[in-house]
Amino acid sequence: MKIPVALAATPYEVTLGAGVRHEIGQYLAQRVPRARVATIITSPQIRRQPWFDFAFDLETHVLEVPDGEAAKSLTVVEELCERLARLRVSRHDVVVGVGGGAMTDLAGFVAAIYLRGVALAQVPTSVVGQVDAALGGKTAVNLAAGKNLVGAFHQPLGVWCDSDTLVTLSARERTAGMGEVAKCWLLEGRGAAELARTSHDQLIEMAVSLKARIVAADEFERTGERALLNYGHTLGHAIELAALARGSDELRHGEAVAIGLAFAARLARRLGRVGDDVVHETEEVLRFFGLPSRLTTQIDVEELLAAMGRDKKAHHDLTFVLAGPHGCETVAGIDPQLVRDELEQFREA
Repeated sequence: MKIPVALAATPYEVTLGAGVRHEIGQYLAQRVPRARVATIITSPQIRRQPWFDFAFDLETHVLEVPDGEAAKSLTVVEELCERLARLRVSRHDVVVGVGGGAMTDLAGFVAAIYLRGVALAQVPTSVVGQVDAALGGKTAVNLAAGKNLVGAFHQPLGVWCDSDTLVTLSARERTAGMGEVAKCWLLEGRGAAELARTSHDQLIEMAVSLKARIVAADEFERTGERALLNYGHTLGHAIELAALARGSDELRHGEAVAIGLAFAARLARRLGRVGDDVVHETEEVLRFFGLPSRLTTQIDVEELLAAMGRDKKAHHDLTFVLAGPHGCETVAGIDPQLVRDELEQFREA
């Protein structure tokens, strides 16, 4: 199945299905005929998987970086750019990101800045990567102050979501990745009861289709529509950053987003935007996927407020995507004391 991302200047397709990674070589031969080198950016863990069998009719190099969020640093970016230079990668060549959302973020950012931009192909191998991180052209790495604070827009030539790569994920990784799917489900206003009649493939297709439509309508977040994809991410990124600072493995990105979605519903209720039914429906959706819906970590509330204030989506205040009578929308300038009070109750619930 192919889902178009209908951008005006750089349209491309997201290809979904088993074995679609084998189509990339022929596609690159057609789209970047002057390319001599394909450089795959991945991790040792990903490279060991049985499906890691890419074959391009190009001189191919595999550059390994740390797994997960540890790869998303300016130090790793500098090291990769140095290695690309030593390999004499040119502006005619192509970078291929293979891995989860962190890996495709990193590969995309390196492709965006090396030689002021080289061609990029994305092969997301996690649920989060396939439904969110790898498509849309937003690339970034982290700073100590927050997630994804250094980045660029750089659209790929294409995205290949091969279902073969999901088979080797751990049960926790598969479940955690559904946090981004739950976000899309809620953004579409669909109820928990419908989930039992929807297959996994249909859920992935729904999430990819939603993001493709929103990205095509607001590529650079200028109209505000694309900001809706940040639903659940304001608190989600804050608690994820706090967990990463402790060097712990207590939270995956999708789990953090799920907690953020549950909190956003409660915050919307406190602001009088929605009633108890939205809070209940949100928690039912999260429960269906087996995702957390409470702030279970003992993170200081003031630490969370400070992190949310520094979030890249904020504009010198606290900004959340919140449900309302007409669906979700971005709400800025929320009183920090109100958020503080709701966080305390949310943690104790």
